[in-house]
Amino acid sequence: MLQINIHEAKTHLSRYAKRVRAGETIALCDRNKPFAQISPLPDESPSALKFGTAKGQFEVPPGFDTPLPDFENDFYESA
Repeated sequence: MLQINIHEAKTHLSRYAKRVRAGETIALCDRNKPFAQISPLPDESPSALKFGTAKGQFEVPPGFDTPLPDFENDFYESA
């Protein structure tokens, strides 16, 4: 793991940001002593979601999509 001091990180932040985006983890140091870690975030894009992963974990009750009477009256009430 690459270790860099605070001054180096501030001076060349964009350079190190590119390395982190590429998947590298960097240790941030104060006087050559590591105190923090900079690492890429996990990919949470919608394409990472898979359909059907909750199959069988819950059941939709009958009448789930039946409109509530109060809502229907308020929504369709004529002005």
